Amino acid sequence: MDQIRAMGKMLLLSGLLLAALGALLYFGGRLPFRIGQLPGDVVYRGRNTTFYFPIVSCILLSALLSLLMWLVNRK
Repeated sequence: MDQIRAMGKMLLLSGLLLAALGALLYFGGRLPFRIGQLPGDVVYRGRNTTFYFPIVSCILLSALLSLLMWLVNRK
């Protein structure tokens, strides 16, 4: 019975995370900052090419996901 409760808890947490991600994507245009367009992201525009590397956005998302995983593993 304990395994079923653990699986239910994991499914609830996964559902909440998916809902939060969906809300972020849905309301993302209304936020005062845009993920992927933060200051420090590298953009190079040549004549025929554009190179884009969102380094600051990657670092921010990595820090947030690391914090989230730390909180989940703490409980």
